Amino acid sequence: MKIVDASNPIPKYLQISAWLNELIETGRYQTGEQLPSEVELAKMCDVTRTTVRQAIAELSARGLLRKEKGTGTFVSAPAPAELRQKLEHISSTTDLMQNSGIAQSSRVLEKRVAQAEDEIAKALFLGANKKVILVRRVRMGDGTPYVYEESYLPFDLFKGILDMDLTGSLYKIVSEQFNVVLARCAQTISAVNLNLHIAEILKMPESAAGIFMESLTFDENSIPVELLYSYHRGDTYKLEIELGRYHTRAGDLNLA
Repeated sequence: MKIVDASNPIPKYLQISAWLNELIETGRYQTGEQLPSEVELAKMCDVTRTTVRQAIAELSARGLLRKEKGTGTFVSAPAPAELRQKLEHISSTTDLMQNSGIAQSSRVLEKRVAQAEDEIAKALFLGANKKVILVRRVRMGDGTPYVYEESYLPFDLFKGILDMDLTGSLYKIVSEQFNVVLARCAQTISAVNLNLHIAEILKMPESAAGIFMESLTFDENSIPVELLYSYHRGDTYKLEIELGRYHTRAGDLNLA
C-alpha cells in the first residue's frame, strides 16, 4: 500500500504528516529518536523533498518534531491521544476525556453577557430578548489543546453561571446547579480547515484539518438551553457511530 495516494484530495504533505504521526503514536519512533532523512522520506513516499519538508513543518508546528540544523529531524514528544466520541447520548468533553484516559483541564478565554446575533437568537428561541451568556473555552488534554468551544446560553435561565468555576463540565453545572434535564441534542458535523485564529489556539498550522460541530441541546420540555460551536483538532478527534440494520423499501423490491 502506498503511503501517498495521488488520487486522494487530501494534500500529499498532510497524508505524509498523518503517516508520520501514526508512526510516532504507535511507538515506532520514540521521543528523541531521529527520523529518516528528507531524501529517504521523499523516496519512500514517492514525492518531492519540498513536500516532505511541508509535512515535517506541519508536525513541528504541533510540537511533535524538532529539526536540528546539520543533524536531522527528531521526535520531540509523543502524539496526543485520540479523543473518541460515540454518537449514542449527550456527552461533555470532560466525560470524553475521562473515558479516553486523558487528564482534562480547561482554559476560559472569555465569559460575559452578550447580545446574540440573529442566527443564535433564532436557534435558542430568545424572542425580543437576545441576551445570552457567552463562554469561550479551550479544552486541554494532558496539556495539549484539543477543542475550542463557544457556548451560548439563554441569559434569563443561567444568570448566575458567570460567578461559577467554568473549567470543568458545563453540562454538569447546568444539570446540578440549575436543575435542567439535558434531554436531547441535535448536532451538525462537518470537516473544515482551521482559520488562523482557531489554529493558533489549538497550536495547529493555519488551514490544518479540523472537525466543526454545531450542537443545540434541549431540556425535557424541548426548550433549547445551549448552542455550542466547537472546533476539534482533526488529528486527535474520532467519531464512533454504530448503525442499525439496512431496510429495503417495498417499492425497490417490486422494481427488481
